[in-house]
Order: sequence, then structure tokens, then C-alpha cells
Amino acid sequence: MAMAARVHRRWSRPSLTRPHDQHGGSFSMGSSVVISGERLPFEPQGRDFPFARGAPDAISTRGWLLVMAGVTTGFVALVVPLPLADNVLTGWLRVLLFVGLPLLALRIASPSGWTAIFGKVGLREVKLMVAFALLNMVVTLAVGVAVNVFGTATAHAAVAGAGQLGGAQLAGFFAKVGVQLLGEELITILPFLAIVVLCGKLTGIGRHAAVVVAWLVSAVAFGLIHLPTYDWNIVQCVVVIGSARLILTWAYVWTKNIWVSTGAHVLNDWTIIATTTLLAPLATAA
Repeated sequence: MAMAARVHRRWSRPSLTRPHDQHGGSFSMGSSVVISGERLPFEPQGRDFPFARGAPDAISTRGWLLVMAGVTTGFVALVVPLPLADNVLTGWLRVLLFVGLPLLALRIASPSGWTAIFGKVGLREVKLMVAFALLNMVVTLAVGVAVNVFGTATAHAAVAGAGQLGGAQLAGFFAKVGVQLLGEELITILPFLAIVVLCGKLTGIGRHAAVVVAWLVSAVAFGLIHLPTYDWNIVQCVVVIGSARLILTWAYVWTKNIWVSTGAHVLNDWTIIATTTLLAPLATAA
């Protein structure tokens, strides 16, 4: 019983009616609760992760199973062929389901707090998007070069094909990629949060350990779902894509705002697509 009480104190957050403690306590702000408690060395003070045990927006174990079902069906909707001809409309339908199904499941699991994964977007957030995007490019390039020394990297077919697009088609491709990357953040950050919360609830491990486990597991999973995209190159997917995912998830851990990790992801991928598009004519001429 004493151990259960300690675990509950470690992982629960104060209710919205709890008064603010002027000496290191906590206070609430809408559906987001700010805690000046334990943090990882690379995680600043501020909002804590949403949906924690004891919080107004807490999600039950059954609720997390529903969220994971939404994540899974969203991913299936993106990758499994539809009984329709592939065209612009079906492409957008896939992407919208990819984003919408996880959000719908989250909305059902936490009706009053599902928006807690989002935050405001101001100048500070835009600067962080740029900073994490640049860091991600540097890390990915370094890891990619190292991996390529020992093996062969596989190109992303869709990105490579973007060099053949022009005008409205290219603009539409950029737009669809931007929306799809929000979906990629959702299918990573929601499992990350589920692992963080359920590790504390079911195993009683500390917050630091739970965050690190969630960070690593979600990064590996993100790499593995890219296997078909990169011709089943497991080293590239787990090591290169997984390393990139660690940086992008850090953007969320730092801010507790999925717009920041999405923005960094979009800037990263748009830069790759733009570079490919600009270099394609040169490669053709050569």
C-alpha cells in the first residue's frame, strides 16, 4: 500500500482546483498543468506531459488501447491500397484518415483534454522548430554518412519522384506531405505518451526511466514502419530514421507541443524535397 501511494504521488498531477504554491508547487492553466517537479537534463521546466494519472485529462488503460487502435487504423488507412484508383483525391483521403483517426480516438478517450497535445505557436515556437529541424538535419546526415560506409542507403521513392513534378502538382505534393507529417507525429507522440503513462501506472518505474523507455521504443517503432518505404533496409530505418525520430521527439519533450515537433519535421522534409527538386534537372543534364 505504501509503495502504491508513492507511485501515485510520483505520477499524479494536481487537480484544477488545487491552489498555487508560491514555493515550487504547481498551478493549472486550462487543460495544461504546470509542474516544477523532476525533469530530465534536456527537458526544461514548464508544462508536464498530458493525460497523466490523477490529472483532469487522464486517460485510462482502456482509453489508451482505444488511442492505439486509432493510431493503427490511421496507419493502415495510409498504407493499405484502397479499392479505388489511386489519384489526387484518394491520396488526400488516405492522409486525412491518417491524421483524423488517431485524433478521433484521442477525442473519445479524453473528451475534455484531447487538445492538450497542442500548444500555442508564436515566435519562440517557430525558432524552436527551426532549431530542431537544423539539429535533425545535422544528426541525420552524420548518421547517414556513417551507415553508408558500412552499407548502402536506399532512396525514398516518393521524394525522388518529386523532382519530376512541377507547378500545381509540386505545390500539392508539398501540402500533402505537410499534413501527412502531422499524422507521423501523432502516430509517434501518442504511443510515446501511452508508454510514459502506463509505465508509471503498471510498473511503478520512475518518470525519468519511463520517458527514456518511451523515447527509445517509439523511435525504433517509427523506424520500423518505414521499412517498406526504404526497401526493407533495416539498418537505415532503425539507425538513421530512428536517430532522426529521437531528435523530433525531443522537440515534443522540450515543449509538450506537437506543433513544434511537426513544424521541425515539416521543415526537415520540405528541405529534402526542395533540394531534390532543385538538383533533379542538374542530374538529368549530366
